[in-house]
Amino acid sequence: MSEMQALLRRHASAGRVEWVGVRPERLAPMREVEHALLGAAGLEGDHARPGPRAVTLIQAEHLPVIAALSGGAEVTPELLRRNIVISGINLVALRHVTLRIGAAVVRIGKPCAPCSRMERALGPGGYNAMRGHGGWCAEVMEPGAVTVGDAVTPDHREGPSPRA
Repeated sequence: MSEMQALLRRHASAGRVEWVGVRPERLAPMREVEHALLGAAGLEGDHARPGPRAVTLIQAEHLPVIAALSGGAEVTPELLRRNIVISGINLVALRHVTLRIGAAVVRIGKPCAPCSRMERALGPGGYNAMRGHGGWCAEVMEPGAVTVGDAVTPDHREGPSPRA
């Protein structure tokens, strides 16, 4: 393994699941849950479908940044409509990497772009406040339970290193 590959695989600590939420149908309000089964079609009780957007992740550390950029008060996960809030590990550094989240394994794919509903949720400028901070879409590689407090760690079993 090259020095760069080793650097790309090294993280200061494991991450942690801070919040889990589902939306039973497309425009329904988010419902906070303590734990859920993460299957091929996303979190049990969520309206997602199988594939590269089965579950959405967002960095907990970005919530205050979004609040500051939107000129608003506290930004809660429910407002942003992402499924899992993760703290303590840099999700940007884990793009194209498989992650173990509790008992499940996901592969982070592309950024989860904000939608126009962020203007209503966060106020004028909410859409732009989320750009670059909107989280990530992920595909479920191995189903399993996800619970608030679970560890989030890179899973490098398949071989290829993350891209820089």
